[in-house]
Amino acid sequence: MRNQAATRLLCELTHAGRRGTEFPVCDVPDRPLSELIPASQQAVAVPALPEVSEPDVVRHFVNLSTLNMSVDTHFYPLGSCTMKYNPKRHERLCKLPGIIDVHPCQHESGLQGMLETLYELQEMLGEIAGLPGVSLQPAAGAQGEYTALLVAAAYFRDRGESRTKVLFPASAHGTNPASAALAGFECVQLNRSVNGLVDLEELKEKVDGQTAVFMITNPNTLGLFEPQIAEIARILHDAGGLVYIDGANMNAIMGITRPGDFGGDMMHYNVHKTFTGPHGAGGPGAGPIAVRDFLADYLPGPVIERDPSPDGGFTYRLTTPARSIGRVRSFFGNVGILLRGYCYLRTLGAEGVRAAAENAILNANYLKALLADVLPAASGTYCLHEFVATAQSLQKGRGISAMDIAKRLLDYGFHAPTVYFPLVVPEALMMEPTETESKETLEQFADTIHKIVAEEPELLHGAPHSTLISRPNDVQAARNPILRWQA
Repeated sequence: MRNQAATRLLCELTHAGRRGTEFPVCDVPDRPLSELIPASQQAVAVPALPEVSEPDVVRHFVNLSTLNMSVDTHFYPLGSCTMKYNPKRHERLCKLPGIIDVHPCQHESGLQGMLETLYELQEMLGEIAGLPGVSLQPAAGAQGEYTALLVAAAYFRDRGESRTKVLFPASAHGTNPASAALAGFECVQLNRSVNGLVDLEELKEKVDGQTAVFMITNPNTLGLFEPQIAEIARILHDAGGLVYIDGANMNAIMGITRPGDFGGDMMHYNVHKTFTGPHGAGGPGAGPIAVRDFLADYLPGPVIERDPSPDGGFTYRLTTPARSIGRVRSFFGNVGILLRGYCYLRTLGAEGVRAAAENAILNANYLKALLADVLPAASGTYCLHEFVATAQSLQKGRGISAMDIAKRLLDYGFHAPTVYFPLVVPEALMMEPTETESKETLEQFADTIHKIVAEEPELLHGAPHSTLISRPNDVQAARNPILRWQA
């Protein structure tokens, strides 16, 4: 039974004079506060901080932590963003004293172990991508997109080419056009598709001498691999443009095929998702980018390089590429997440990385088959890491929407899948079970959905019934967020 009183705000739990700790009597002579802190830096009054005991605080935050769902507590079949279990072994390795005691302002000579680790990660990411130039700087996937587009812009500027357009399919992640617009490009969307894939004829119509980049996720947001990706790349390259691979779905192809091999010129990784790491609610993340050799000179620095040393070993140094677009992140990037990705890759090795992708595909197809009678997939006979089901027939037949199913799943202890994306699928539910879930978990999830769709629609319209908040007005909450306590 949850202690609901403890989840009230701390300012509601306050009692005058209650303390979490008592400081000992000062054993050195008192000095006037004005001698210690300039008057301009002093508060005009004592801040109204909550006065609570240590048990009050602990119970408050522990109970709050149980109100949300996470990968550690629930099956989390969120589509579009890989949300797989984060091995705790990597947490322990990243907290070893020799790692957490390193300061980024140390001289390179005192950072050799850290630089060697990050250099090896650069090499591994370049090998998995099939793209040799790597920068670990970007702090998240969307920043990786933006950074790569700045690299492309600098490349074309150096060539004296004025290319202003970035193309993307209608099923693209929303960050793709957002990154392109932020980088100063005109966004051009492809609207037609053939069985959920890029329409080559429409692509040919829209590609021209002004096209800088075509951004594409492969496998795409429908969980389908673009079989014509080589032809897509040829069309772009013939027009002088570049191909950007959104690496959000790398969990499906890592170790099996490489973006550089099927025509990509640039890509980003979501290290915190593909290679695991605690993340959510906007961070922490890491979004390194990998590019072809002719773009490597434009990467943001610093990058790590290795030189032979007189003793037969190697030394590692930070350097900035010759035509670098500059820094996009402090120091070497979000090292804490990068190290977890390094541990993941070292733990699995090449065969393990491929096996993880293959198991992710197997799980997705198994779940897709279990749900085919009630939530058929919108496209494709087989999927890769995820699939997009449609509740359109349930909506038309019984008035049960994708949102009803998603909300009701919370009552049964499952995190909801992504709903209503991509927009090309009506009543969409996008599900990515990942390789870390068991056959039993997938079957329990499928059984639960079968129970839900057999329930009375009126019950589903009011779900969830077991959470503190049921169905907030999403639009109202986004446009008029109340972020401060109000009496």
